[in-house]
Amino acid sequence: MTTVQDLFDENIKFPSPPAIALKILEAVREEDNSFEDLAAIIKTDPSLSVRILKVANSSLYGLRQPVDSLAQATSLIGTDTLKNIALSFVIVQDFKGSRQGSFEQDYFWRRAITSAVAADILGRTVGRKDQDLFVTALLQDIGVMILFLSLPDGYTAVLDNKRVNRTSLCETEEEQFSCDHTAVGYHLLHTWNLPESITQPIRFHHRPDEADEEHRESAKILCFADKISAMYHGGRSNSKSSELYAGLASNWKLDKEEIEKLIDIIGEKSRDILELFEIDPDKIKPFSQIMQDANEELGKLNFTYEQIVLELSQAKQNAEQLARELQQANNRLQQLADRDGLTCLYNHRYFQKVFEVELSRAVRYKNPLSILLLDLDHFKKINDTYGHPAGDTVLQKVSNTLVRLVRNCDTVARYGGEEFTVILPETGNKGAKVLAQRLRRGVEQKEIDHNGQVISVTMSIGVASTDISDTDHDRAALIDLCDKALYKAKHNGRNRVEVALV
Repeated sequence: MTTVQDLFDENIKFPSPPAIALKILEAVREEDNSFEDLAAIIKTDPSLSVRILKVANSSLYGLRQPVDSLAQATSLIGTDTLKNIALSFVIVQDFKGSRQGSFEQDYFWRRAITSAVAADILGRTVGRKDQDLFVTALLQDIGVMILFLSLPDGYTAVLDNKRVNRTSLCETEEEQFSCDHTAVGYHLLHTWNLPESITQPIRFHHRPDEADEEHRESAKILCFADKISAMYHGGRSNSKSSELYAGLASNWKLDKEEIEKLIDIIGEKSRDILELFEIDPDKIKPFSQIMQDANEELGKLNFTYEQIVLELSQAKQNAEQLARELQQANNRLQQLADRDGLTCLYNHRYFQKVFEVELSRAVRYKNPLSILLLDLDHFKKINDTYGHPAGDTVLQKVSNTLVRLVRNCDTVARYGGEEFTVILPETGNKGAKVLAQRLRRGVEQKEIDHNGQVISVTMSIGVASTDISDTDHDRAALIDLCDKALYKAKHNGRNRVEVALV
C-alpha cells in the first residue's frame, strides 16, 4: 500500500519552507529574548514590517490606539500572534511568487485567508485561546495545492470523479492516491518542523472527532471556518447556511442572531485582510447581503413548486452527464498523451517517467530492477522490400507479441522507430535474461501476415540490471549500459540477447 512518504518520494517535488520563515520559527522557540530576535528578523524585510503593522491596525484586532512599531504591536497582540502574522505573509508571498501552472492561485488564497479570519474570530468567540488558529487555518488545505501542482493529471481526475460520483474530496483523493490532502499537508508541515498545535488540527480538520483531546477543539474550529469560507466563495449559500447554523448551534450553543452577526463580521474583516495580502477580494460581501440577494431572486421566480423540482432534477442530470463526458474526454486525452499512436504501447515520455519511479522504489527498498532494449533486425529491409504499410503492420504485431509475453507488472513501451523497451520491476539479471530470451523466441516464431505475404522478423535485445551494476542510482547510466548491450547483440550476429556487465 502506498504511503504518504512514498507519494512524496516518487511524485512530489518537496517545497522547502521560505528561509525567513525558518528564522522566525527558530526565534520563537528561544525562551530568552524571543521578541528581540523576532523583531530583528522581521526588520530585515521592510515590506513585511509594514504589512504586519497594517494587520495590527486592521479591523481584525480592533485596537483602541494606533500601532506604529513592532514593539508596540507585540505588547498589544502578543509575540505568538506577531509570529503567526509574519509566517502567514511570508508563506503566502513565497507560494504566490512561484510558478503555479493552471492552478487557480487567487481563488485558493482567497478561500484560505477567509478561513484564517473565520478561525481566528470563531476561536475568540467560543473562548478557544489558540494563537495559532490564523496560520493553521491559512495552511489547512496546503495539501490540495501540493497535490495539484505535483500531479496535475491525477488531481484533475480526482475533481472529475468527485463531480461524477458525488463523493467527498477526501474520499476521492484516498481512492486516487491512497491518502488525502490533509495527510499531505500534515506531512509537509511536520517536515518543516511546525509545531503540533498547527499540524495536528490540519491533519484532522475534516474529521475533528478523530483528533486527540488537546487538538480536537482547534480541528473543529478549522472545520467550520472552512465551511464559512466555502459559503462566501462558493455556490449554494442557502443550503450551506442551514448546515452551518445547525453545526454552530449544536457545538457552541450559538443562537441565530449570534451566528448571523459572527458570519457578517467574518465577511467584513476578510475583505480588509485580503487586501493587505494583495489578494483580490472578488465579490465577497456580508452574508446578510448574500442571503437577501438570494431571497430577492427567488421572489422573482414564477415557477410552481413542481416546476422548480423538475428544473432542478433536469439540471442535476445534465450536470452529471456533462461531468461524465468530461471525465471520459480527460481519460482519452491522457491515453493519447501516454500512448504511441501506431502500436498503442506506452510512448518514450511515459517510459522515462515510469522508469524514474521504479528506479527510485528499487533503490529505496533495495530490490533489483532490470530494463530491456529491443531492436528489430534489418527493419529497413522490410520497409524497402514490402513497403512502409507492411513495416507498420510488423511493428503492431511485434508490439502485441511483447505485451502478451511479459508479466502484468512489466511495462512495455515503444522507445522510438523499431526500438522497444521493457521495465522489469523486482527482477534481477538472471530473471531478466530468461524473460528476454522468451521475448526473442516469441518474435522469431511469429509469422506476420500482410496482404497475403508472410513476413518473419527477429529481434536483438540488450539487458541491464541494478544487481550487476553500480549505476542503480542513475537512470541515464543504466539506459546507456543497456544500449551498449544491445549494440553488442547486433555486433555479435543479431537475434540474440546480451547482458550488460560492469
